[in-house]
Amino acid sequence: MWYGASSVIAKLAVNLLTPIFTYILSSPEGVISLGRISLIYSYFAFLNILFTYGMETAFFRFNNKNSTLKENIFNTCFGSILISTLSFCIILFLFNQQIDHFLELGHHPEYINLAIVILFFDTVQTIPFARLRNENKPRKYALIRIAGVTINIISVIFFMMLLPKLATANPGSFWESITNKYSVVTFVLLSNLIQTVFTFLALYNEWKDFSFRIDTALWKKMFRYSSPMILIGMAGMVNEVIDRQMLIKLIDNTETYAQTVQSIYSQNYKLSIVVTMFITAFRMAAEPFFFSKALDKDAPQIYARVMKWFVITLSIAYLVTALFLDDLWIKWLGPSYRSGKTVVPILLFANVCTGIYYNLSVWYKVGNKMWVGVIITLFGAAITVAGNYLFIPQYEMLASAWTTATCYSVMVVLCYFLGQRYFPVPYPVKRIIMYLALTVVLYLIQHTISNIFSNNEYLILRLASGFVLLLVFLLLTYWIERKDIRSSLKIKVRSAHL
Repeated sequence: MWYGASSVIAKLAVNLLTPIFTYILSSPEGVISLGRISLIYSYFAFLNILFTYGMETAFFRFNNKNSTLKENIFNTCFGSILISTLSFCIILFLFNQQIDHFLELGHHPEYINLAIVILFFDTVQTIPFARLRNENKPRKYALIRIAGVTINIISVIFFMMLLPKLATANPGSFWESITNKYSVVTFVLLSNLIQTVFTFLALYNEWKDFSFRIDTALWKKMFRYSSPMILIGMAGMVNEVIDRQMLIKLIDNTETYAQTVQSIYSQNYKLSIVVTMFITAFRMAAEPFFFSKALDKDAPQIYARVMKWFVITLSIAYLVTALFLDDLWIKWLGPSYRSGKTVVPILLFANVCTGIYYNLSVWYKVGNKMWVGVIITLFGAAITVAGNYLFIPQYEMLASAWTTATCYSVMVVLCYFLGQRYFPVPYPVKRIIMYLALTVVLYLIQHTISNIFSNNEYLILRLASGFVLLLVFLLLTYWIERKDIRSSLKIKVRSAHL
């Protein structure tokens, strides 16, 4: 609960910035600036995978196998990350002009320099955070995560809302000179830098005992295990973020138009926050949990039960967003960005499939068959690249949304059938498909109602129908799962008495 709640709160808090951005940056130039921010962070996703090269997963794996070597494992992991990150950052600094040109950021190498420093601190805090999780310190983990995000939000509010007022009220002052000198992209990146430096310092107790004693033999074993995660992660990031980059490159129109479409798409993608929050929380808590249960004889039954309730949770998250999209969630975005709302239900379903895939992928991680994960993820990446390349010129952001949904649906099917061959888990497949189908049907009913009663005078009717349909799902779920729920409650009551 601590890992999950902190991840959900952190994700939600960051997305509270979305209305600030989309309402303040409503001009055509503002939309392009916000698109540049989204583009930079989409490349962050790729570089984070390359910079960490699966060492976090290896850290969990080897700590569970060799609990007596924890200090040695930490020194080896953290030392390796520290050396490689510093090396990568130096290389990026040397080529910042070329990177700026490739990203089409309008000749702003300072964006690249700030991004590189952020990447450094983001990467070197990976293993200290993993140490907190592995040593079961969820409260401290949650406190640091939430405090860091809070600092980021305060910084953004200061730079984007308070600083312009100070500059206007004090002509010729220091505040005005800062406002005139730096762009909104610089201020957003600077806010992120303040957050990540604070977070690294807050983790001081987790890395203060580090010493440069890298066990070469241990490192080779860990890298041999983690190296497939580079391909898996990079291919996974292709599936998640390359659509932003391909929209910029492939839309058959002016550069300004392409950047505008990419910006609108990126902000609408954020409306899938309710689903992505639960996926993020699940990933934080599930990986160490799955590894700790891997040797239990009833592990397959545990994994199956986790999957069922995870799908139910994601379905509820989908409905909470999709049923009220037109009347509540779309207000999260400024008017300049609302034209992209048609992609939101598609991306929501894609994210549901993403969550299911992360759950299914446990079998090749605990079963030391990472090569299978590489193949599946590369296949998904091929679908993503091909779908975006073929259809963006004609369908623009809709092509990216449907390609993402198709990619993860195919990956789910592949991962399930291969997993049943190598690591059979008795997933309740029919019930899971039933929940997913019910979710889509309920959304389509609400979508039809919204189209028929689209005038503002029917707002209460649309909201009421959304609540009724959500209640239908909850009641049906309770009726179907009532035995499981009651047995769980009995176990908890018995445990409390003991």
